[in-house]
Amino acid sequence: MNRMKCTEYLESQGDDEIIMNIQVHPLDYIHTPDLRVLPLDRLIEHEYNDDQRTPPLAKRLEQEGILKNPPIVTQLDGNNPRFVVLDGANRTTALQSLGYQHVLVQVVDYRQPQVILTTWNHVVCGLEQGIFINALRTVDGVEIKETDLLDAKAALARRVALLYAICTDGRVFAAYTVKSRRGVKERNRLLNAMVDTYKEDAQLHRTTTEDVEEAGDMFSNLAGVVVFPRFEVSEVLALARDEELLPTGLTRHLIQGRALRVNYPLADLKSAENLEEKNARLKEWLRKKLASKEVRFYGEMTFLFDE
Repeated sequence: MNRMKCTEYLESQGDDEIIMNIQVHPLDYIHTPDLRVLPLDRLIEHEYNDDQRTPPLAKRLEQEGILKNPPIVTQLDGNNPRFVVLDGANRTTALQSLGYQHVLVQVVDYRQPQVILTTWNHVVCGLEQGIFINALRTVDGVEIKETDLLDAKAALARRVALLYAICTDGRVFAAYTVKSRRGVKERNRLLNAMVDTYKEDAQLHRTTTEDVEEAGDMFSNLAGVVVFPRFEVSEVLALARDEELLPTGLTRHLIQGRALRVNYPLADLKSAENLEEKNARLKEWLRKKLASKEVRFYGEMTFLFDE
């Protein structure tokens, strides 16, 4: 098991960033996560929240009194004071609902290797298969065609299809725009309209599999698996800047050096201190964590069973 030890830390000139020397591999040199306290009103979302998850999350935050995993954000651009929430929109929304003005976040550079952008598939449960497909057909500007899986994959890869759905009986349905050459905003609005046909009446789960048998083993009352195209970083940022949200549970961000189990006290975020004072408190908290060697880096893939 590769684990890093915080053998030393120092302040760099310029931005006072705390840096760790980490012994993972002779070629690896990993900085400490860029943790900051930011105003919630400077964060903008890039996809719709999952309304089924936010209320219970707010209740859990109140009960536990800690923020376990900071939301992941990236600055919109070098001259823009706003940050786009890449992961953790339900956490930021829950804190807003509880009256918080500030939140602890991890700021990342939105490009490889630190961040890899992929796409989740939707597992749709609790709807009869015919109702599920017929609901997709009700979206204006979209034509649903039955096809085979290989053609559906090819059409999605070329951005000819908007999405495709694999049903429990093995049939595949692809969604095409009635009007060709639609821009990214128009295509995104159609994607939202199609997701809206099932996200309220069905149970929606995220998955990386396209195998309906595998999905059926994990989730009951399966109607089908919906597969979406991959987006570019520039598309995500441009849509967020223009307040055009992607459908809920679509983007999947793989973060190198992600900060987990931070367990930062919410009382420090809700205090009457100003932003500068809160960040000074955070910096001192981080120094103590490093000095006591409570921070470890795990270089291997990890399964978490207490999310």
